[in-house]
Amino acid sequence: MDKFLEYVDKHQNDFVERLRKAVAIPSVSGDPAHRPDVFRMSEFLVEELKSLGASVETRDLGKQDWHGQQLDLPPIVLATVGNNPEKKTILVYGHYDVQPALLEDGWSTNPFELVEDENNRLIGRGSSDDKGPVLGWINVVEAHKALGLELPVNIKFCLEGMEESGSEGLDALIFDEASKYFKDVDGVCISDNYWLGTTKPCLTYGLRGVSYFHMKVKGPRADLHSGVFGGTVHEPMTDLVAVMSKLVNPDGKILVPGIYEQVRALSPEEEKTYDDLAFQMEELHDAVGNKINIHDTIRKTLQCRWRNPSLSLHGIEGAFYSPGDKTVIPAQVTGKFSIRTVPDMDPKQVSALVVKFCQDEFAKLGSKNTLDVHCTHDGNYWLSSPNHPNYVAAAKAVETVYGVKPDLTREGGSIPVTLSFQDALKKNVLLLPMGRGDDGAHSINEKLDRSNYIKGTQLLGAYLYEVSEVKL
Repeated sequence: MDKFLEYVDKHQNDFVERLRKAVAIPSVSGDPAHRPDVFRMSEFLVEELKSLGASVETRDLGKQDWHGQQLDLPPIVLATVGNNPEKKTILVYGHYDVQPALLEDGWSTNPFELVEDENNRLIGRGSSDDKGPVLGWINVVEAHKALGLELPVNIKFCLEGMEESGSEGLDALIFDEASKYFKDVDGVCISDNYWLGTTKPCLTYGLRGVSYFHMKVKGPRADLHSGVFGGTVHEPMTDLVAVMSKLVNPDGKILVPGIYEQVRALSPEEEKTYDDLAFQMEELHDAVGNKINIHDTIRKTLQCRWRNPSLSLHGIEGAFYSPGDKTVIPAQVTGKFSIRTVPDMDPKQVSALVVKFCQDEFAKLGSKNTLDVHCTHDGNYWLSSPNHPNYVAAAKAVETVYGVKPDLTREGGSIPVTLSFQDALKKNVLLLPMGRGDDGAHSINEKLDRSNYIKGTQLLGAYLYEVSEVKL
């Protein structure tokens, strides 16, 4: 391991150059104009892996119906390094597509040109999410090949190009390949999340799920003139706003009866994980850009982000939203909201409670309009254990590279592939982040600190050494 750590440190400029080449490919999966670039990014990874001696294959996922336009889905890149049956096999997942980015969005530099600033921050779209971590694994393979060292484990790669656009086709592939390509996997490691703050590494062992709802109120046959019909008909927008206002309080409390009864109680063991976390309220203020926090303490804030459900209102489709004035009564409007779910909430039960509550509140209005509310997507929560040997190995690796014990964290967002791998392979899934909490993934000026990229590469390699010594 020592030779490996030294090699990474000495060759960090080479690794930065690899990241520079990757960032230069605008692999935006959500933009049809950039779909060829997503394919180009897959080819870049295939060539990088093949040059290091990996056995590489790709899986064609077919077509995507994009608003009536048929687009080719980018391939899943599957690569194997090592096939020693006496060694453990670790599956590493990552994605090579990125969010859209334009200079006019407010970027200080060209988003698809990696720039290192005076603070040694590597700025560019995808630097942190997720090209840096993906290349970190490739850097690990390169270092061992250059040193003439065998990896301590066999590695299987699963790299996709549609994560930022719903991972279309990935779930089916994972379950289909569970007894084939993935059959010898002993554990899974994903590096597609971030430190809690900016100063200390963490291991993430839990994610909230998400249930998304559409609530449509329909009335007249077509939009109406408010001067002619205002005050004479039940207006869909008025009804919708009235019902949506009943879902959640300004202090974040969900008002749907029965929701909190499903939430797992806070255990003493879990309570201890909130002690001495490397996080300050100022980091929340910086991330939000304002001091609008509901809770005053770090403990309560993080518990509400990680282990308590939340309900957010997202928008109203069909309403007038353009600049200027328009005195229209919309014929129909659709409100969109979601609930972030936690252990032990059941998505089907959540949907039933929400639908009944909305129907009951609508009935109280006495409106002659019609209501339809339904769940469009219900991804479940994910929870692992920081005491699992896979996590214990990762914690030792953090101490080796960073000299500190990692924070044990959960996150408020969702990474559906964690559940897919866990359910399909029946193996432990570890979330081992490379970037910091202020990397700005999906935002302008996304960055990955050089130290996080280099030490993150060392961490991924050190984890492989540690996990090779434990029983999974």
